[in-house]
Amino acid sequence: MGLARGTVRKLAQAESFPERAARIPGCSILDPYLSYLEARLAAGCENAMALWREVRELGFPSTPRQVHRWLSPRRKMPSKHGSQRGPDVQPVPAPSSAPDSAPALPSPRQLAWYLTRPRDKLTEDETAAVARLEQDVEAATVTALAGRFADLLRGCCIGSKAVCRAPLATLKAWLADASKSGVAAVVTFAAGLQQDGAAVKAALTTPWSSGQTEGQVNKLKLLKRQTFGRAKFDLLRRRVLLAP
Repeated sequence: MGLARGTVRKLAQAESFPERAARIPGCSILDPYLSYLEARLAAGCENAMALWREVRELGFPSTPRQVHRWLSPRRKMPSKHGSQRGPDVQPVPAPSSAPDSAPALPSPRQLAWYLTRPRDKLTEDETAAVARLEQDVEAATVTALAGRFADLLRGCCIGSKAVCRAPLATLKAWLADASKSGVAAVVTFAAGLQQDGAAVKAALTTPWSSGQTEGQVNKLKLLKRQTFGRAKFDLLRRRVLLAP
């Protein structure tokens, strides 16, 4: 079937049939002019070039292609060459200014960012997006767990020289709830944290960070890539020692 092993493994481990995710429409430069175009279409004008000329006068900056793509599935009659307007089709009066575009739905990455931020730091639109997400029972469970985990990380003793044990009890309760959530991704994430329990506890209770080590490893990898992996150890050692 031409499927990769990772895809087959993911499908085999799925708890239910993996429905194709609905595409989230993004914001378009045509959005401010949709109300005008819909009114013209209702008035009987189905010529893309004519509509494009009219919205261009209102400030539309793009090519006719966008108008044509919007109009194609909405035509009642096949496209034909010739007159752009019939004698009984009158243009809709142009608005004094282009209408405000409707707020676009947030992307999954934006939603993930909203879920990990404190609720009092969200804007009105962001809060409305999260509330809309929470209408689904499973999504509400994920939202609550994500917020609790973010609060746990914000409350740990990062930067303090003292060992802080307070987050451990909170982490234990969170892991228990996440493991029983019934959401496969959350359960897997919780299992991974439990498997690396010592490292996770150290990250929450001690002031130490692996950032310096990771930075040095990244620097070493960069020097190796600059020689395309062909440098012997003595040359690589010299480059590392002389690197700024």
